[in-house]
Amino acid sequence: MKEFDFADIQGFDWDKGNIDKNWTKHEVLFWECEEVFANRPLLIQADEKHSLDDEKRFYVLGRTNEGRFLFEVFTIRNFKIRVISARSMSKKEKDIYLKQYER
Repeated sequence: MKEFDFADIQGFDWDKGNIDKNWTKHEVLFWECEEVFANRPLLIQADEKHSLDDEKRFYVLGRTNEGRFLFEVFTIRNFKIRVISARSMSKKEKDIYLKQYER
């Protein structure tokens, strides 16, 4: 599978199947998911354990404009970010996120 350059991103991939599912499951709105990618600091890692042969997955730790700490799993489809899952960070994830940027 080709490595992806995040500089090539052209937006987000939302449709009827995924735009509201994170609200239903975790009370995260689709626009909060987008805000995370626009704010810094942002911690992105490949999710090798959950990646598929034909689709690489990533996870991101970041903050919304209101300062909400979110954990998101996403993939890249047709140069767009497609959020698979989003929820509030666990305490452990928040500690990792904050420690990463206290240096």
